[in-house]
Amino acid sequence: MTKHYLFVYDRDARKLIETIEFGRNWKKAVDAYDKKEREYWGRPRIEVVLIGSDSLETIKITHANYFGGLPSSSKYSDLLPSIP
Repeated sequence: MTKHYLFVYDRDARKLIETIEFGRNWKKAVDAYDKKEREYWGRPRIEVVLIGSDSLETIKITHANYFGGLPSSSKYSDLLPSIP
């Protein structure tokens, strides 16, 4: 089940300034994304990102740059499935 998350990230401050979860309501998520894009138009240091995933925990791994990077005890290779 894919859930939709909207993030507004300030590159200068290197932090998320807004996080909104929409659950499975992709229409509401896309509408909110459009509204935020218009709100931050002309501010290239602000990223507005809409991501679909099974959980916020997965996004914290796949998009770790928005959350301060991976915990020091984690390595990307540890997160990948082993290939026989």
